[in-house]
Amino acid sequence: MAWRALRRVGPVLAPRCPRLSPPPLRLPAARRLATSSLVLSARKFTDKHEWISVENGIGTVGISNFAQEALGDVVYCSLPEIGTKLSKHDEFGALESVKAASELYSPLSGEVTEINAALADNPGLVNKSCYQDGWLIKMTVENPAELDELMNEDAYEKYIKSIED
Repeated sequence: MAWRALRRVGPVLAPRCPRLSPPPLRLPAARRLATSSLVLSARKFTDKHEWISVENGIGTVGISNFAQEALGDVVYCSLPEIGTKLSKHDEFGALESVKAASELYSPLSGEVTEINAALADNPGLVNKSCYQDGWLIKMTVENPAELDELMNEDAYEKYIKSIED
């Protein structure tokens, strides 16, 4: 904070006190590159508004912001058991809200390795944080080529606009 006080005194002192200038902000490369648009471009979307992001052969699945807004306040989540084998487009659960119920469909083929147990006590996480804390399941990716059939963020946004018109 001392450097701010000296800078207010005038530019005369600042050049004489280079150590009082704040150090340049240096973040690790991964932190500098992790902007929300880069995070979202790694996600792939289905036309039924599920998303998946894959890391080390495990896909994390959730519903899109568009879907959670359309549903309204989620009050109950029905999710599959760990070990359930899914094919692409298989129904794997449902979300119930104060407005409606909506089935959930697998974006890829694979096996459920984890469910988001936090949703049992707090299903509203789907609304509050659909891309982070409100994820639904984690699954193995049996056929990575199926990812190519899904939409990236830009294509999904265009898809949403086309169905809203």
